[in-house]
Amino acid sequence: MSSQIAASGHGAHAGDPGHGAHPSDQTPRPGRWLALAVLVLAVLLVAVDATVLGLATPFLSEDLRPSGTQLLWIGDVYSFVIAGLLVSMGSLGDRIGRKKLLLIGSVAFGAISVLNAYATSPEMMIVARALLGVAGATLMPATLALIRNLFHDPRERSLAVGIWGAMASAGAAVGPVVGGFLLEHFWWGSVFLINLPVMAVLVIVGSRMLPESRDPSPGPWDLPSVGLSLVGMIGVVYTVKEAAAHGLSWDILVTCAVGVGALTWFVRRQLTLPSPLLNMRLFHHRGFSGAVLADLLTILGLSGLVFFLSQFLQLVQEREPLEAGLAELPAAVGAVSAGLVAGLVARRFSVRIVVSGGLAAVGLALAALTWLQADTGYPLLGAVLLVVGVGAGFSFTVTADVILSSVPKEQAGAASAVSETAYELGAALGIALLGSIVTGVYRDFSTPPGTPEHVSSEAHESLGGAVEAVRGLPDAQSNALLDSAKEAFVDGLRIAAGVGAAVLLATAVVAWFLLRGQRLANTAAEAEFLADAGAGTGTGGTTGATAAAAQEQRGED
Repeated sequence: MSSQIAASGHGAHAGDPGHGAHPSDQTPRPGRWLALAVLVLAVLLVAVDATVLGLATPFLSEDLRPSGTQLLWIGDVYSFVIAGLLVSMGSLGDRIGRKKLLLIGSVAFGAISVLNAYATSPEMMIVARALLGVAGATLMPATLALIRNLFHDPRERSLAVGIWGAMASAGAAVGPVVGGFLLEHFWWGSVFLINLPVMAVLVIVGSRMLPESRDPSPGPWDLPSVGLSLVGMIGVVYTVKEAAAHGLSWDILVTCAVGVGALTWFVRRQLTLPSPLLNMRLFHHRGFSGAVLADLLTILGLSGLVFFLSQFLQLVQEREPLEAGLAELPAAVGAVSAGLVAGLVARRFSVRIVVSGGLAAVGLALAALTWLQADTGYPLLGAVLLVVGVGAGFSFTVTADVILSSVPKEQAGAASAVSETAYELGAALGIALLGSIVTGVYRDFSTPPGTPEHVSSEAHESLGGAVEAVRGLPDAQSNALLDSAKEAFVDGLRIAAGVGAAVLLATAVVAWFLLRGQRLANTAAEAEFLADAGAGTGTGGTTGATAAAAQEQRGED
Protein backbone atom coordinates (compact mmCIF):
# COMPACT_ATOMS: atom_id res chain seq x y z
CA MET A 1 0.00 0.00 0.00
CA SER A 2 2.77 2.44 0.74
CA SER A 3 4.09 1.86 -2.74
CA GLN A 4 0.68 2.63 -4.21
CA ILE A 5 0.55 6.06 -2.64
CA ALA A 6 4.21 6.80 -3.27
CA ALA A 7 3.82 5.76 -6.87
CA SER A 8 1.18 8.39 -7.48
CA GLY A 9 1.54 10.91 -4.70
CA HIS A 10 2.05 13.91 -7.00
CA GLY A 11 -1.56 13.88 -7.90
CA ALA A 12 -3.31 15.57 -10.78
CA HIS A 13 -3.71 19.05 -12.04
CA ALA A 14 -5.64 19.05 -15.25
CA GLY A 15 -6.36 22.69 -14.66
CA ASP A 16 -7.84 24.69 -11.82
CA PRO A 17 -9.43 28.09 -11.59
CA GLY A 18 -6.89 30.59 -12.74
CA HIS A 19 -4.36 27.91 -13.63
CA GLY A 20 -3.12 30.01 -16.50
CA ALA A 21 -1.94 32.73 -14.14
CA HIS A 22 1.67 31.71 -13.76
CA PRO A 23 2.63 34.18 -11.02
CA SER A 24 -0.03 32.78 -8.72
CA ASP A 25 1.18 29.27 -9.49
CA GLN A 26 4.59 30.20 -8.12
CA THR A 27 3.15 31.57 -4.84
CA PRO A 28 3.09 28.96 -2.04
CA ARG A 29 -0.44 28.30 -0.84
CA PRO A 30 -0.92 29.18 2.85
CA GLY A 31 -1.93 26.24 5.01
CA ARG A 32 -0.78 23.69 2.42
CA TRP A 33 0.98 21.50 4.97
CA LEU A 34 -2.06 21.40 7.23
CA ALA A 35 -4.17 20.53 4.19
CA LEU A 36 -1.71 17.73 3.42
CA ALA A 37 -2.23 16.39 6.94
CA VAL A 38 -5.96 16.21 6.21
CA LEU A 39 -5.37 14.39 2.93
CA VAL A 40 -3.21 11.88 4.76
CA LEU A 41 -6.39 10.67 6.44
CA ALA A 42 -7.66 9.54 3.05
CA VAL A 43 -4.46 7.57 2.55
CA LEU A 44 -4.92 5.93 5.93
CA LEU A 45 -8.48 5.06 4.98
CA VAL A 46 -7.35 3.05 1.97
CA ALA A 47 -4.07 1.71 3.42
CA VAL A 48 -5.65 0.30 6.55
CA ASP A 49 -8.40 -1.40 4.55
CA ALA A 50 -5.91 -3.02 2.18
CA THR A 51 -3.67 -4.42 4.92
CA VAL A 52 -6.28 -5.71 7.35
CA LEU A 53 -7.81 -7.92 4.68
CA GLY A 54 -4.77 -10.20 4.67
CA LEU A 55 -4.92 -10.62 8.45
CA ALA A 56 -8.67 -11.23 8.40
CA THR A 57 -8.49 -13.82 5.60
CA PRO A 58 -7.98 -16.90 7.84
CA PHE A 59 -10.92 -15.90 10.06
CA LEU A 60 -13.05 -14.96 7.07
CA SER A 61 -12.26 -18.36 5.51
CA GLU A 62 -13.44 -20.20 8.62
CA ASP A 63 -16.69 -18.24 8.79
CA LEU A 64 -17.74 -17.79 5.15
CA ARG A 65 -16.08 -20.97 3.81
CA PRO A 66 -15.03 -19.53 0.42
CA SER A 67 -13.51 -21.79 -2.21
CA GLY A 68 -9.93 -21.13 -3.29
CA THR A 69 -11.16 -19.23 -6.34
CA GLN A 70 -13.62 -17.19 -4.27
CA LEU A 71 -10.84 -16.34 -1.84
CA LEU A 72 -8.74 -14.97 -4.69
CA TRP A 73 -11.72 -12.95 -5.92
CA ILE A 74 -12.18 -11.48 -2.45
CA GLY A 75 -8.54 -10.46 -2.54
CA ASP A 76 -8.37 -9.00 -6.03
CA VAL A 77 -11.84 -7.82 -7.13
CA TYR A 78 -11.16 -4.49 -5.38
CA SER A 79 -8.13 -3.97 -7.59
CA PHE A 80 -10.02 -5.12 -10.69
CA VAL A 81 -12.73 -2.50 -10.26
CA ILE A 82 -10.52 0.35 -9.12
CA ALA A 83 -8.11 -0.24 -12.02
CA GLY A 84 -10.96 -0.05 -14.50
CA LEU A 85 -12.45 3.13 -13.02
CA LEU A 86 -9.49 5.28 -11.92
CA VAL A 87 -9.06 7.13 -15.20
CA SER A 88 -12.80 7.72 -15.47
CA MET A 89 -13.16 8.94 -11.90
CA GLY A 90 -10.11 11.19 -12.21
CA SER A 91 -11.79 12.78 -15.21
CA LEU A 92 -15.04 13.11 -13.25
CA GLY A 93 -13.21 14.95 -10.47
CA ASP A 94 -11.90 17.43 -13.04
CA ARG A 95 -15.51 18.19 -13.93
CA ILE A 96 -17.47 18.24 -10.67
CA GLY A 97 -14.61 19.36 -8.40
CA ARG A 98 -11.87 17.30 -6.79
CA LYS A 99 -12.71 18.27 -3.22
CA LYS A 100 -16.34 17.34 -3.79
CA LEU A 101 -15.36 13.97 -5.27
CA LEU A 102 -13.01 13.31 -2.34
CA LEU A 103 -15.73 13.95 0.22
CA ILE A 104 -18.29 11.86 -1.69
CA GLY A 105 -15.78 9.04 -2.06
CA SER A 106 -14.90 9.15 1.64
CA VAL A 107 -18.53 8.85 2.73
CA ALA A 108 -19.11 5.99 0.28
CA PHE A 109 -15.92 4.22 1.38
CA GLY A 110 -16.98 4.32 5.00
CA ALA A 111 -20.53 3.16 4.30
CA ILE A 112 -19.42 0.25 2.10
CA SER A 113 -16.89 -0.77 4.75
CA VAL A 114 -19.90 -1.56 6.94
CA LEU A 115 -21.26 -3.79 4.18
CA ASN A 116 -17.90 -5.63 4.11
CA ALA A 117 -17.97 -6.06 7.88
CA TYR A 118 -21.37 -7.72 7.89
CA ALA A 119 -21.03 -9.90 4.79
CA THR A 120 -22.70 -13.28 5.33
CA SER A 121 -21.50 -15.25 2.29
CA PRO A 122 -18.50 -15.36 -0.07
CA GLU A 123 -20.66 -13.93 -2.85
CA MET A 124 -21.77 -11.00 -0.69
CA MET A 125 -18.17 -10.36 0.34
CA ILE A 126 -17.02 -10.28 -3.29
CA VAL A 127 -19.78 -7.80 -4.19
CA ALA A 128 -18.92 -5.66 -1.16
CA ARG A 129 -15.24 -5.59 -2.14
CA ALA A 130 -16.20 -4.61 -5.70
CA LEU A 131 -18.33 -1.73 -4.43
CA LEU A 132 -15.42 -0.67 -2.22
CA GLY A 133 -13.35 -0.54 -5.39
CA VAL A 134 -15.86 1.88 -6.91
CA ALA A 135 -15.59 4.11 -3.83
CA GLY A 136 -11.79 3.85 -3.81
CA ALA A 137 -11.67 4.85 -7.47
CA THR A 138 -13.51 8.08 -6.62
CA LEU A 139 -11.31 8.71 -3.60
CA MET A 140 -7.75 8.30 -4.85
CA PRO A 141 -7.61 10.54 -7.97
CA ALA A 142 -9.18 13.39 -6.00
CA THR A 143 -6.55 13.22 -3.25
CA LEU A 144 -3.75 13.12 -5.80
CA ALA A 145 -5.18 16.06 -7.72
CA LEU A 146 -5.47 18.17 -4.58
CA ILE A 147 -1.87 17.45 -3.56
CA ARG A 148 -0.66 18.53 -7.00
CA ASN A 149 -2.76 21.66 -6.65
CA LEU A 150 -1.33 22.44 -3.21
CA PHE A 151 2.40 22.07 -3.99
CA HIS A 152 3.91 23.79 -7.03
CA ASP A 153 7.57 23.89 -6.00
CA PRO A 154 9.30 20.62 -7.09
CA ARG A 155 11.39 20.27 -3.93
CA GLU A 156 8.41 20.93 -1.67
CA ARG A 157 6.37 18.50 -3.71
CA SER A 158 9.06 15.83 -3.38
CA LEU A 159 8.95 16.26 0.39
CA ALA A 160 5.14 16.17 0.32
CA VAL A 161 5.27 12.96 -1.71
CA GLY A 162 7.73 11.51 0.79
CA ILE A 163 5.43 12.40 3.69
CA TRP A 164 2.47 11.05 1.73
CA GLY A 165 4.20 7.75 1.11
CA ALA A 166 5.54 7.62 4.66
CA MET A 167 2.08 8.10 6.13
CA ALA A 168 0.71 5.48 3.76
CA SER A 169 3.36 3.11 5.08
CA ALA A 170 2.39 4.08 8.60
CA GLY A 171 -1.19 3.22 7.71
CA ALA A 172 -0.04 -0.09 6.30
CA ALA A 173 1.77 -0.72 9.59
CA VAL A 174 -1.05 0.47 11.83
CA GLY A 175 -3.58 -1.63 9.92
CA PRO A 176 -2.15 -5.06 10.85
CA VAL A 177 -1.44 -4.04 14.44
CA VAL A 178 -4.88 -2.57 15.07
CA GLY A 179 -6.45 -5.33 12.99
CA GLY A 180 -4.57 -7.97 14.97
CA PHE A 181 -5.80 -6.50 18.23
CA LEU A 182 -9.39 -6.45 16.98
CA LEU A 183 -9.18 -10.01 15.65
CA GLU A 184 -8.05 -11.26 19.04
CA HIS A 185 -11.02 -9.63 20.78
CA PHE A 186 -13.82 -9.33 18.20
CA TRP A 187 -15.10 -10.99 15.03
CA TRP A 188 -13.33 -10.55 11.69
CA GLY A 189 -15.76 -7.91 10.42
CA SER A 190 -14.57 -5.47 13.07
CA VAL A 191 -11.39 -4.78 11.07
CA PHE A 192 -13.42 -3.00 8.41
CA LEU A 193 -15.23 -0.78 10.89
CA ILE A 194 -12.03 1.08 11.83
CA ASN A 195 -12.52 3.02 8.58
CA LEU A 196 -15.52 4.84 10.02
CA PRO A 197 -13.85 7.24 12.51
CA VAL A 198 -11.14 8.08 9.96
CA MET A 199 -13.79 8.82 7.34
CA ALA A 200 -15.72 11.01 9.77
CA VAL A 201 -12.67 13.15 10.61
CA LEU A 202 -11.74 13.45 6.93
CA VAL A 203 -15.18 14.66 5.91
CA ILE A 204 -15.60 17.12 8.81
CA VAL A 205 -12.11 18.64 8.67
CA GLY A 206 -11.62 18.30 4.91
CA SER A 207 -14.79 20.22 4.13
CA ARG A 208 -13.25 23.24 5.90
CA MET A 209 -9.52 22.93 5.14
CA LEU A 210 -9.23 21.71 1.56
CA PRO A 211 -9.39 24.05 -1.43
CA GLU A 212 -11.72 23.20 -4.30
CA SER A 213 -10.24 22.84 -7.78
CA ARG A 214 -11.59 21.77 -11.15
CA ASP A 215 -10.82 22.06 -14.82
CA PRO A 216 -12.59 25.22 -16.07
CA SER A 217 -13.11 23.76 -19.56
CA PRO A 218 -12.79 19.97 -19.35
CA GLY A 219 -15.13 18.96 -22.16
CA PRO A 220 -17.86 16.33 -21.82
CA TRP A 221 -17.43 13.20 -19.69
CA ASP A 222 -17.48 10.40 -22.25
CA LEU A 223 -19.62 7.57 -20.85
CA PRO A 224 -18.78 5.06 -23.63
CA SER A 225 -15.09 5.45 -22.73
CA VAL A 226 -15.92 4.78 -19.07
CA GLY A 227 -17.67 1.54 -19.99
CA LEU A 228 -14.93 0.45 -22.39
CA SER A 229 -12.16 0.97 -19.82
CA LEU A 230 -14.05 -0.96 -17.14
CA VAL A 231 -15.04 -3.88 -19.40
CA GLY A 232 -11.60 -4.06 -20.98
CA MET A 233 -9.63 -3.99 -17.75
CA ILE A 234 -11.80 -6.52 -15.92
CA GLY A 235 -11.94 -8.79 -18.99
CA VAL A 236 -8.17 -8.95 -19.41
CA VAL A 237 -7.37 -9.40 -15.72
CA TYR A 238 -10.08 -12.04 -15.32
CA THR A 239 -8.61 -13.93 -18.28
CA VAL A 240 -5.15 -13.95 -16.74
CA LYS A 241 -6.48 -15.08 -13.37
CA GLU A 242 -8.66 -17.91 -14.68
CA ALA A 243 -6.11 -19.12 -17.24
CA ALA A 244 -3.41 -19.26 -14.54
CA ALA A 245 -5.69 -21.20 -12.20
CA HIS A 246 -7.56 -23.53 -14.58
CA GLY A 247 -5.91 -23.33 -17.99
CA LEU A 248 -7.41 -22.05 -21.24
CA SER A 249 -10.99 -22.83 -22.20
CA TRP A 250 -13.48 -21.41 -24.68
CA ASP A 251 -15.23 -19.18 -22.15
CA ILE A 252 -11.88 -17.74 -21.00
CA LEU A 253 -10.82 -17.10 -24.61
CA VAL A 254 -14.10 -15.31 -25.29
CA THR A 255 -13.62 -13.16 -22.18
CA CYS A 256 -10.08 -12.36 -23.33
CA ALA A 257 -11.31 -11.35 -26.78
CA VAL A 258 -13.98 -9.09 -25.25
CA GLY A 259 -11.46 -7.47 -22.90
CA VAL A 260 -8.79 -6.89 -25.55
CA GLY A 261 -11.40 -5.63 -27.98
CA ALA A 262 -12.80 -3.17 -25.43
CA LEU A 263 -9.33 -1.81 -24.56
CA THR A 264 -8.44 -1.48 -28.25
CA TRP A 265 -11.67 0.40 -28.88
CA PHE A 266 -10.96 2.55 -25.81
CA VAL A 267 -7.50 3.54 -27.10
CA ARG A 268 -8.79 4.33 -30.58
CA ARG A 269 -11.62 6.40 -29.14
CA GLN A 270 -9.21 8.41 -26.95
CA LEU A 271 -7.12 9.24 -29.99
CA THR A 272 -10.13 10.75 -31.78
CA LEU A 273 -11.93 12.56 -28.93
CA PRO A 274 -11.23 16.30 -28.55
CA SER A 275 -11.36 15.88 -24.73
CA PRO A 276 -10.31 12.26 -24.02
CA LEU A 277 -10.46 10.61 -20.62
CA LEU A 278 -6.83 9.59 -21.15
CA ASN A 279 -4.34 11.28 -23.48
CA MET A 280 -2.65 8.26 -25.09
CA ARG A 281 0.10 10.45 -26.49
CA LEU A 282 1.61 10.65 -23.00
CA PHE A 283 3.15 7.26 -23.70
CA HIS A 284 5.32 8.72 -26.45
CA HIS A 285 7.63 9.98 -23.69
CA ARG A 286 10.21 7.30 -22.87
CA GLY A 287 10.64 8.33 -19.24
CA PHE A 288 6.89 8.37 -18.64
CA SER A 289 6.40 4.94 -20.21
CA GLY A 290 9.41 3.53 -18.37
CA ALA A 291 8.21 4.75 -14.97
CA VAL A 292 4.68 3.42 -15.54
CA LEU A 293 5.99 0.05 -16.72
CA ALA A 294 8.33 -0.16 -13.72
CA ASP A 295 5.44 0.51 -11.35
CA LEU A 296 3.18 -2.09 -12.96
CA LEU A 297 5.75 -4.91 -13.07
CA THR A 298 7.07 -4.17 -9.58
CA ILE A 299 3.64 -4.39 -8.00
CA LEU A 300 2.94 -7.51 -10.06
CA GLY A 301 6.01 -9.14 -8.56
CA LEU A 302 5.21 -8.05 -5.01
CA SER A 303 1.46 -8.18 -4.51
CA GLY A 304 0.75 -11.86 -4.87
CA LEU A 305 3.42 -12.69 -2.32
CA VAL A 306 2.27 -10.02 0.14
CA PHE A 307 -1.31 -11.29 -0.11
CA PHE A 308 -0.24 -14.71 1.26
CA LEU A 309 2.33 -13.49 3.79
CA SER A 310 -0.17 -12.95 6.60
CA GLN A 311 -1.57 -16.44 6.02
CA PHE A 312 1.96 -17.85 6.30
CA LEU A 313 2.63 -16.06 9.57
CA GLN A 314 -0.70 -17.07 11.13
CA LEU A 315 -1.60 -20.44 9.65
CA VAL A 316 1.85 -21.95 9.02
CA GLN A 317 3.88 -20.42 11.86
CA GLU A 318 0.80 -20.21 14.11
CA ARG A 319 1.38 -16.62 15.26
CA GLU A 320 -1.45 -14.66 16.86
CA PRO A 321 -2.98 -11.94 14.64
CA LEU A 322 -1.41 -9.10 16.62
CA GLU A 323 2.00 -10.79 16.52
CA ALA A 324 1.64 -11.31 12.76
CA GLY A 325 0.81 -7.63 12.33
CA LEU A 326 3.84 -6.56 14.33
CA ALA A 327 6.01 -8.96 12.33
CA GLU A 328 5.23 -7.01 9.15
CA LEU A 329 6.36 -3.66 10.60
CA PRO A 330 9.91 -3.66 9.09
CA ALA A 331 8.47 -3.19 5.59
CA ALA A 332 6.63 -0.07 6.71
CA VAL A 333 9.68 1.26 8.58
CA GLY A 334 11.84 0.80 5.49
CA ALA A 335 9.32 2.44 3.18
CA VAL A 336 8.84 5.43 5.53
CA SER A 337 12.57 6.03 5.83
CA ALA A 338 13.32 5.68 2.12
CA GLY A 339 10.30 7.68 0.96
CA LEU A 340 11.26 10.72 3.00
CA VAL A 341 14.74 10.98 1.46
CA ALA A 342 14.09 9.52 -2.01
CA GLY A 343 13.84 12.90 -3.78
CA LEU A 344 17.06 14.15 -2.15
CA VAL A 345 18.97 10.97 -3.05
CA ALA A 346 17.70 11.03 -6.65
CA ARG A 347 18.89 14.62 -7.07
CA ARG A 348 22.26 13.76 -5.52
CA PHE A 349 22.86 10.73 -7.74
CA SER A 350 20.40 10.02 -10.58
CA VAL A 351 16.88 8.83 -11.12
CA ARG A 352 17.78 5.56 -12.76
CA ILE A 353 20.35 4.63 -10.10
CA VAL A 354 17.77 5.08 -7.33
CA VAL A 355 14.90 3.38 -9.15
CA SER A 356 16.88 0.46 -10.60
CA GLY A 357 18.82 0.00 -7.37
CA GLY A 358 15.61 -0.07 -5.33
CA LEU A 359 13.99 -2.59 -7.63
CA ALA A 360 17.07 -4.81 -7.65
CA ALA A 361 17.14 -4.77 -3.84
CA VAL A 362 13.50 -5.87 -3.69
CA GLY A 363 14.19 -8.61 -6.26
CA LEU A 364 17.13 -9.98 -4.26
CA ALA A 365 15.08 -9.90 -1.06
CA LEU A 366 12.33 -11.94 -2.72
CA ALA A 367 14.95 -14.35 -4.07
CA ALA A 368 16.02 -15.02 -0.48
CA LEU A 369 12.51 -16.31 0.20
CA THR A 370 13.04 -19.22 -2.19
CA TRP A 371 14.75 -20.86 0.81
CA LEU A 372 11.71 -20.28 3.00
CA GLN A 373 10.67 -23.11 5.33
CA ALA A 374 7.74 -23.50 7.69
CA ASP A 375 10.11 -23.03 10.65
CA THR A 376 12.18 -20.17 9.14
CA GLY A 377 13.24 -17.81 11.94
CA TYR A 378 12.00 -14.24 12.12
CA PRO A 379 15.44 -12.56 11.64
CA LEU A 380 15.44 -13.64 7.97
CA LEU A 381 11.80 -12.66 7.45
CA GLY A 382 12.30 -9.31 9.17
CA ALA A 383 15.42 -8.53 7.12
CA VAL A 384 13.62 -9.41 3.87
CA LEU A 385 10.68 -7.20 4.76
CA LEU A 386 12.97 -4.29 5.68
CA VAL A 387 14.85 -4.49 2.36
CA VAL A 388 11.58 -4.75 0.45
CA GLY A 389 10.29 -1.63 2.22
CA VAL A 390 13.44 0.40 1.57
CA GLY A 391 13.66 -0.62 -2.09
CA ALA A 392 9.99 0.05 -2.77
CA GLY A 393 10.10 3.37 -0.91
CA PHE A 394 12.98 4.63 -3.05
CA SER A 395 11.73 3.39 -6.41
CA PHE A 396 8.05 4.30 -6.17
CA THR A 397 8.57 7.78 -4.74
CA VAL A 398 11.01 8.68 -7.51
CA THR A 399 8.94 7.19 -10.34
CA ALA A 400 6.08 9.40 -9.09
CA ASP A 401 8.23 12.46 -9.76
CA VAL A 402 9.26 11.13 -13.16
CA ILE A 403 5.68 10.43 -14.24
CA LEU A 404 4.48 13.90 -13.30
CA SER A 405 7.55 15.79 -14.52
CA SER A 406 7.42 14.05 -17.91
CA VAL A 407 4.23 15.84 -18.98
CA PRO A 408 3.06 19.46 -19.15
CA LYS A 409 1.22 20.72 -16.08
CA GLU A 410 -2.21 20.65 -17.70
CA GLN A 411 -1.80 16.90 -18.42
CA ALA A 412 -0.78 15.94 -14.88
CA GLY A 413 -4.27 14.69 -14.09
CA ALA A 414 -4.11 12.06 -16.82
CA ALA A 415 -0.55 11.18 -15.79
CA SER A 416 -1.46 10.52 -12.17
CA ALA A 417 -4.47 8.45 -13.24
CA VAL A 418 -2.19 6.31 -15.40
CA SER A 419 0.25 5.74 -12.53
CA GLU A 420 -2.59 4.75 -10.19
CA THR A 421 -4.05 2.44 -12.83
CA ALA A 422 -0.65 0.81 -13.36
CA TYR A 423 -0.41 0.11 -9.64
CA GLU A 424 -3.91 -1.35 -9.34
CA LEU A 425 -3.57 -3.40 -12.53
CA GLY A 426 -0.23 -4.74 -11.31
CA ALA A 427 -1.79 -5.64 -7.96
CA ALA A 428 -4.66 -7.47 -9.64
CA LEU A 429 -2.36 -9.34 -12.03
CA GLY A 430 0.08 -10.17 -9.24
CA ILE A 431 -2.59 -11.66 -7.01
CA ALA A 432 -4.03 -13.49 -10.01
CA LEU A 433 -0.75 -14.95 -11.30
CA LEU A 434 1.33 -15.48 -8.16
CA GLY A 435 -1.75 -16.26 -6.08
CA SER A 436 -2.76 -18.89 -8.63
CA ILE A 437 0.73 -20.41 -8.40
CA VAL A 438 0.43 -20.72 -4.63
CA THR A 439 -3.09 -22.12 -4.89
CA GLY A 440 -2.19 -24.53 -7.71
CA VAL A 441 0.79 -26.00 -5.86
CA TYR A 442 -1.17 -26.15 -2.62
CA ARG A 443 -4.01 -28.19 -4.09
CA ASP A 444 -1.66 -31.03 -5.05
CA PHE A 445 -0.83 -32.11 -1.49
CA SER A 446 -1.66 -35.65 -0.42
CA THR A 447 -4.09 -36.35 2.43
CA PRO A 448 -3.40 -39.17 4.91
CA PRO A 449 -5.14 -42.50 4.28
CA GLY A 450 -8.62 -42.72 5.77
CA THR A 451 -9.34 -39.00 5.59
CA PRO A 452 -13.10 -38.44 5.00
CA GLU A 453 -13.84 -37.19 1.49
CA HIS A 454 -15.61 -34.01 2.61
CA VAL A 455 -12.67 -33.13 4.88
CA SER A 456 -10.19 -33.70 2.05
CA SER A 457 -12.27 -31.56 -0.31
CA GLU A 458 -12.48 -28.63 2.12
CA ALA A 459 -8.80 -28.91 3.03
CA HIS A 460 -7.74 -28.66 -0.62
CA GLU A 461 -9.65 -25.41 -1.18
CA SER A 462 -7.41 -23.28 1.05
CA LEU A 463 -5.09 -23.55 4.05
CA GLY A 464 -7.69 -21.75 6.16
CA GLY A 465 -10.20 -24.35 5.04
CA ALA A 466 -7.82 -27.13 6.06
CA VAL A 467 -7.40 -25.68 9.57
CA GLU A 468 -11.17 -25.61 9.95
CA ALA A 469 -11.82 -28.99 8.29
CA VAL A 470 -9.55 -31.07 10.56
CA ARG A 471 -11.47 -30.17 13.70
CA GLY A 472 -13.00 -33.33 15.07
CA LEU A 473 -10.44 -35.67 13.48
CA PRO A 474 -8.14 -37.77 15.66
CA ASP A 475 -5.01 -35.85 16.66
CA ALA A 476 -2.62 -38.03 14.66
CA GLN A 477 -4.69 -37.77 11.49
CA SER A 478 -5.33 -34.06 12.01
CA ASN A 479 -1.64 -33.26 12.52
CA ALA A 480 -0.59 -35.33 9.50
CA LEU A 481 -3.09 -33.58 7.22
CA LEU A 482 -2.14 -30.11 8.47
CA ASP A 483 1.60 -30.79 8.14
CA SER A 484 1.08 -31.90 4.55
CA ALA A 485 -1.09 -28.86 3.78
CA LYS A 486 1.41 -26.44 5.34
CA GLU A 487 4.30 -27.97 3.43
CA ALA A 488 2.39 -27.60 0.16
CA PHE A 489 1.50 -23.97 0.97
CA VAL A 490 5.15 -23.12 1.68
CA ASP A 491 6.22 -24.88 -1.54
CA GLY A 492 3.83 -22.65 -3.48
CA LEU A 493 5.06 -19.57 -1.65
CA ARG A 494 8.68 -20.37 -2.51
CA ILE A 495 7.87 -20.74 -6.22
CA ALA A 496 5.85 -17.52 -6.20
CA ALA A 497 8.75 -15.72 -4.50
CA GLY A 498 11.12 -16.97 -7.20
CA VAL A 499 8.83 -15.74 -9.97
CA GLY A 500 8.41 -12.40 -8.21
CA ALA A 501 12.18 -12.05 -7.82
CA ALA A 502 12.72 -12.72 -11.54
CA VAL A 503 10.11 -10.09 -12.44
CA LEU A 504 11.69 -7.49 -10.13
CA LEU A 505 15.25 -8.07 -11.34
CA ALA A 506 14.16 -7.91 -14.98
CA THR A 507 12.25 -4.70 -14.25
CA ALA A 508 15.38 -3.18 -12.68
CA VAL A 509 17.28 -3.80 -15.93
CA VAL A 510 14.48 -2.35 -18.07
CA ALA A 511 14.21 0.73 -15.84
CA TRP A 512 17.96 1.31 -16.12
CA PHE A 513 17.63 1.78 -19.89
CA LEU A 514 14.23 3.47 -20.09
CA LEU A 515 15.00 6.05 -17.39
CA ARG A 516 18.33 7.11 -18.90
CA GLY A 517 18.60 10.91 -18.83
CA GLN A 518 15.67 11.44 -16.47
CA ARG A 519 16.19 13.89 -13.62
CA LEU A 520 14.13 15.75 -11.04
CA ALA A 521 13.71 19.50 -11.33
CA ASN A 522 14.86 21.90 -8.62
CA THR A 523 12.54 24.84 -9.32
CA ALA A 524 8.99 25.29 -10.61
CA ALA A 525 10.25 27.04 -13.75
CA GLU A 526 12.71 24.24 -14.46
CA ALA A 527 10.00 21.64 -13.89
CA GLU A 528 7.69 23.38 -16.36
CA PHE A 529 10.44 23.64 -18.95
CA LEU A 530 11.44 19.99 -18.64
CA ALA A 531 7.82 18.87 -18.90
CA ASP A 532 7.18 20.95 -22.02
CA ALA A 533 10.45 19.83 -23.60
CA GLY A 534 9.79 16.19 -22.73
CA ALA A 535 6.32 16.36 -24.26
CA GLY A 536 7.68 17.92 -27.41
CA THR A 537 6.01 21.27 -26.78
CA GLY A 538 9.16 23.33 -26.48
CA THR A 539 9.39 26.09 -29.10
CA GLY A 540 11.74 28.42 -30.84
CA GLY A 541 14.22 29.83 -28.38
CA THR A 542 14.48 26.75 -26.19
CA THR A 543 16.70 24.69 -28.46
CA GLY A 544 19.94 25.64 -26.78
CA ALA A 545 18.48 25.18 -23.34
CA THR A 546 17.12 21.80 -24.32
CA ALA A 547 20.53 20.72 -25.55
CA ALA A 548 22.15 21.97 -22.36
CA ALA A 549 19.61 20.13 -20.26
CA ALA A 550 20.18 16.96 -22.24
CA GLN A 551 23.92 17.27 -21.80
CA GLU A 552 23.50 17.76 -18.05
CA GLN A 553 21.24 14.72 -17.88
CA ARG A 554 23.79 12.59 -19.72
CA GLY A 555 26.45 13.80 -17.35
CA GLU A 556 24.41 12.70 -14.36
CA ASP A 557 24.15 9.16 -15.67
